[in-house]
Amino acid sequence: MAGKLYFCATPIGNLGDITLRVLETLREADLIVAEDTRHTRKLLHHYDIHKPLLSCHEHNEAARTEEILQRVADGEIVAVVSDAGMPAISDPGAHLIAAAIERQLPWTV
Repeated sequence: MAGKLYFCATPIGNLGDITLRVLETLREADLIVAEDTRHTRKLLHHYDIHKPLLSCHEHNEAARTEEILQRVADGEIVAVVSDAGMPAISDPGAHLIAAAIERQLPWTV
């Protein structure tokens, strides 16, 4: 059974500007995919969330896409975050959404 791919908006400036739904998703995720793991680690540490991180940015997005989608197909919950704001708007992620749609894998924002 397929897992699910979640695209999660993160705070633009103040770490307190995060939704409860995003926090719940990050806590339940099997893997968090981040544009910059160093930046995301600060956010996760602030909320005492300890999950495996995988980097996915403009220089490795094509190579990471298959790995990420395979994990979703294998039943994992994968949360995708950017450094600030909504992933796939002004940073890597659009390719990942298109590939998930093509493979008919469940995803949401």
